Amino acid sequence: MPSTTAERDATPHGMPVHEVVLLAETDADTGLSGAVAAARLASLGPNKLPERRGPGRLRRLLAQFHNPLIYVLLAAAALTAVLGETVDASVVLGVVLVNAIVGYLQEVRAERALDALEAMVRTEATVIRDGTAARVTSEELVPGDLVVLDEGDQVPADLRLVRTRELRVDESALTGESQPAHKDPLPVPHDAALADRTNMAYSGTLVTTGGGRGVVVATGADTEIGHVHRLVGTTTTVQTPLTRKLARFSKLLTVVILGLAVVSVVIGVLRGEPFAEMVTAAVALAVGAIPEGLPAAVTVTLAIGVARMARRNAVIRRLPAVETLGSTTVVCTDKTGTLTANAMTVRQVVADGQRWAVDGIGYSPLGDFPPPTAAVREVLLAGLACNDAQVVLQDDRWTAVGDPTEAALVVSARKARLTPDDVPERVDELPFTSQRRFMATRHAGGVVYLKGAVERISEFTGSTDHTEADRLARQGMRVLAFARTHVPEGTPLTEDVLHGAVSLGLQAMHDPPRPEAIEAVRACQEAGIEVRMITGDHLGTARAIAAHFSLSDDAVHARVSPEEKLKLVKQIQADGHVVAMTGDGVNDAPALRRADIGVAMGRGGTEVAKQAADMVLTDDNFSSIRAAVEEGRAVFDNLRKFIIWTLPTNMAEGLVILTAILLGTALPILPVQILWINMTTAVALGLTLAFEPREPDVMRRPPLPPSLPLLTGALMQRILLVSAVLLAGSFAAFHLHGGTLDQARTVAVNVFVAAQIAYLFNCRSLRNLRPHVGFRRNPWLVVGIAVTIALQLLFTYLPAMNTLFDTAPIGWRDWAVVVALAVVAYAVVEVEKWLRRKSTG
Repeated sequence: MPSTTAERDATPHGMPVHEVVLLAETDADTGLSGAVAAARLASLGPNKLPERRGPGRLRRLLAQFHNPLIYVLLAAAALTAVLGETVDASVVLGVVLVNAIVGYLQEVRAERALDALEAMVRTEATVIRDGTAARVTSEELVPGDLVVLDEGDQVPADLRLVRTRELRVDESALTGESQPAHKDPLPVPHDAALADRTNMAYSGTLVTTGGGRGVVVATGADTEIGHVHRLVGTTTTVQTPLTRKLARFSKLLTVVILGLAVVSVVIGVLRGEPFAEMVTAAVALAVGAIPEGLPAAVTVTLAIGVARMARRNAVIRRLPAVETLGSTTVVCTDKTGTLTANAMTVRQVVADGQRWAVDGIGYSPLGDFPPPTAAVREVLLAGLACNDAQVVLQDDRWTAVGDPTEAALVVSARKARLTPDDVPERVDELPFTSQRRFMATRHAGGVVYLKGAVERISEFTGSTDHTEADRLARQGMRVLAFARTHVPEGTPLTEDVLHGAVSLGLQAMHDPPRPEAIEAVRACQEAGIEVRMITGDHLGTARAIAAHFSLSDDAVHARVSPEEKLKLVKQIQADGHVVAMTGDGVNDAPALRRADIGVAMGRGGTEVAKQAADMVLTDDNFSSIRAAVEEGRAVFDNLRKFIIWTLPTNMAEGLVILTAILLGTALPILPVQILWINMTTAVALGLTLAFEPREPDVMRRPPLPPSLPLLTGALMQRILLVSAVLLAGSFAAFHLHGGTLDQARTVAVNVFVAAQIAYLFNCRSLRNLRPHVGFRRNPWLVVGIAVTIALQLLFTYLPAMNTLFDTAPIGWRDWAVVVALAVVAYAVVEVEKWLRRKSTG
């Protein structure tokens, strides 16, 4: 028995059987003794994935507060509490707590990917010990155990096969291969890729046909699935583009607010103002400059994006992923099941010198097939006769039972209205083997049908012209040849009696690309998003499929292991890209977790992939990725619209306070009034931008560079322009008012709110002019404006509000000034848009 993991992992696939048996100190016929197995179990531990130890729940929850934006919000809550506004302080604290809880739940979600992996390897196995077969739990297996595999079994550990009987194993979840892998005990090269190790059966994979025996060479964490488990557990997620930009923005905002607050206190004290009053003014400045409604707006906008994506077959599991999609610059997609149907499909039938196209994709027997000629009918009957598979309807979806290649032949025959009842009863057969490379079945009456490799069937028909088969093979098709002969039932069915068979024709099949996925890839490329194919399948197969999608050879990465997928994602991210990664198998889980957004398949994907992903496609279709990117870009647009809409108000409020301090005048707006503006308008007005529909050109423009700041120079200039208009308008309305101080402040507050309503129309499009903006596209806008106007009327005229907020009723002349200044604010921004569009062409 080897003493180290390194020795146990000494490439057993590269050694002959007898060396593996010798190294494992076991017997290829009788297996281990019960005593040795018990000793090894005690020494090496059970065959299960290791338990994880992470930070405690409290530590995880507290970590959610370690964010610059959260610090700013906590400061806002503290400042509002100092001012005695306990309700506002409670609201801000509530937002902070909600964000922390959501973040905590997102981290807990990541653990479920590991739980799903552990569940995959829990099964029962037939093991031979002391020469006797017995059923044991997979956890009881140890290196050296002799395991028996039969059709339908899940492989319980990593096995070096010592005996096989037409064994085929579905390894798609681990390798990405769409076809079950044929297995035999012969050694393979030491450096063979995982998918090429034909003498190995790996934990978590599924036996589709045949059977065999294998010696356990790795258990638990030492298995290939254990390696994936470690990768998932140690792979860290990356911050979303929005999170990174908000973090940078929050740091800058914190520095600016603290700087202005300190400057205001210093200037006031130097002017001889009381220190306590200057601190109060500085608090008012800070409260005005903090966008308290930003977290709520971000959450609501993302949630609306989630709902829209769900209607387009994309279920979001992690809220920030909505925005990440809009920033995606590279999509790394799996081939099988995403770009293709993950179902072998006959596409052409060749018979009597003619080609017949077969319609449809997948295992559904529905499809257009012209009435077959006698020659075509014989080819289809041969495929149906030499066949042990069937297709069944399960949960409204046609699936294959048995070998996918044979299932494809069943489907092609059924599309031509042929059923197993059209085939005479089978009385004898020569089963397919890897050495034989063909199958023959004898039916009642002595008719014999042959199916197999073109070269092999040609040996019986005498045909040497393989031109048509070569043409189909160059298109990435798998080609099978069919023949017919007659052998009386009394004559033994051997290869010798098959010579002289009549060639019937060919059936060519492949896992076809989805037509809608071809269009979706093209749309992504037009939107400036690079699409790369990353698959565990063969390079030739991958390139043949890639050609349908106009993907260059450089964009195809084939025969890629789980670790290599992870490295590729990291490398692309290091080049400054925002990466979306799609996948459906266990082998995809580490890369799905590492990518900026992981996309799993809902129908054909493993539970491991779904739990590691940020988004699940309910229809397993790349076209849904395109739809999700479109919605993601709309979400990002709406988030920027809100930020660009709210910041001028916050900036102007702070500048109003600072200007009053510099001039030594009374504050035009009190801290409590600033809080009123910020909290009411952010909810009633700002959140309506979250419901804005996507703009028509959203998929005709390139993605924003990840390095681009949240606010570009042009947008920052607009924010400064609007801030200046608000500052000048509110200051003028305050100082030119002839009434009481409370009335002047009431007018100044209403100037702010009215200008925000006008600016809201500007922000419905950040580039396009909108002189006549309709409400049909966003009816919530009407509701928001109506609510805001009602609140301002209460704020102005309700006695209780007058007492609470130090306001006073104003006359119609004051309202005329308020409306006029709002119109001016709207016109200034539209003129700025027009000038900028004119200068940039």
